[in-house]
Amino acid sequence: MIQKINPSFFTKLLFSYIDQKQKLKLVKCNKRLQESIDISIFNYRFISGKYIEYESDKIMKEYDGSSDCLIFEGEHLNAKRNGKGKEYDINYGRLIFEGEYLNGKRNGKGKEYYGQNGKLRFEGEYLNGKRNGKGKEYDGLYDKLKYEGEYMNGKRNGKGKEFYTNGKLKFEGEYLYGFRLKGKFYVNEKLEFEGEYLYDKKWNGKGYDENGNIIYELINGSGKAKEYEDDGRLKYEGEYLNGKRNGKGKEYNFLSMVEFEGEYLNGKRIKK
Repeated sequence: MIQKINPSFFTKLLFSYIDQKQKLKLVKCNKRLQESIDISIFNYRFISGKYIEYESDKIMKEYDGSSDCLIFEGEHLNAKRNGKGKEYDINYGRLIFEGEYLNGKRNGKGKEYYGQNGKLRFEGEYLNGKRNGKGKEYDGLYDKLKYEGEYMNGKRNGKGKEFYTNGKLKFEGEYLYGFRLKGKFYVNEKLEFEGEYLYDKKWNGKGYDENGNIIYELINGSGKAKEYEDDGRLKYEGEYLNGKRNGKGKEYNFLSMVEFEGEYLNGKRIKK
């Protein structure tokens, strides 16, 4: 009989009471049983992945079971995160989230931080643990606003705006499942493209020069167009077919000098 006992099940069951500082209402285990399933605090931490300390009826702390690092502190209800709380990165020990919880998940307003440097990563609304509603994303390197707009199920969805690393407007329009759907693309605060996108690629629309004149047009991802870096530098200009570089084109390096000029096929260079 005792050989059929599942160690993981009993360890979790018995030590859940100890871990939550509740009175053990089960029949006291004898030494033979404990030795057979090797019950110990170490095993409980290993199997559950974490352990909890209760500072009061409302406040608790969660620790990683293998490293003993603090991963959460805040309000709880029946051992679940509920109310205000903070999360910490297991590798760097820095704050990675602070905000509101419901039934163990992020719900309501909150802020995310980069674990490597502690800079603000996101601030906005959550639902069932995911970004949902209005919010803002920030660049972890330049500490600049990267995106502001609407979210659904953790992805950009609805109206929003993107920004270059210098803070200037890059794109404004609509998103679907995290990808640009349609809108206006800007370079140096001037309209460069307006139209529809497919998986973030310009697909149907018109391109403009600095004076507002139409200089190219895309139909179903085919025609002439331009690509830009996150800082606004021109990356590529040339011909496309079905969303890929096809035909004649030019690529530019970080010094804005021509790195390649020639022909492309299915997105690859074939001739100089």
